Amino acid sequence: MTTADDPNLGGALAPGSFVSHPGRPDWGLGQVQSVDGMRITVNFENAGKQLINAAVISLALATPDGEDGT
Repeated sequence: MTTADDPNLGGALAPGSFVSHPGRPDWGLGQVQSVDGMRITVNFENAGKQLINAAVISLALATPDGEDGT
């Protein structure tokens, strides 16, 4: 599977997408490395590589300059 089934993003997450973690703004901008169903691996600028469970955490799409992508 190449995109997440996260209903909040309509399956918009794919490797290369930029995201932010709404509950951890201190992690900074993240780039999606891989998507396997609800498991999303993201490399955050201030927290490194993190495995996110999209069934529990809704990531927010972002732009490379850090602005919210919605």
